[in-house]
Amino acid sequence: MTIRSIPAGALVKVDGDEIGYTPVSVDFTYYATREITLTKDGYETQTVMQKVKTPWYQVFPLDAVSDNLLPFEVTNRHEFTYQLQPKVVVPTEELLNRGNMLRSDTQIGQ
Repeated sequence: MTIRSIPAGALVKVDGDEIGYTPVSVDFTYYATREITLTKDGYETQTVMQKVKTPWYQVFPLDAVSDNLLPFEVTNRHEFTYQLQPKVVVPTEELLNRGNMLRSDTQIGQ
């Protein structure tokens, strides 16, 4: 499985395990929905539940033939590319105004 990001250089975690920086490839032994998290300074952290589909030759009973009787090894590759979004920096003044509004809202509720 190869994971890419635009821009490149994002830290990738698959199911919580760090596997490296994009572009990065990792072997896998089962097909399932995998949690992929990409993190890069200046960009929003992106977490995706990515389905890795089972190919037709790995479905029972065909998997017995493809795994044991083929005279060559079958390799299944998956590539996923994710577009990272720039992190939105909230100006300090706006952040303080939001905090003050929340504080006044809670005091009104007392």
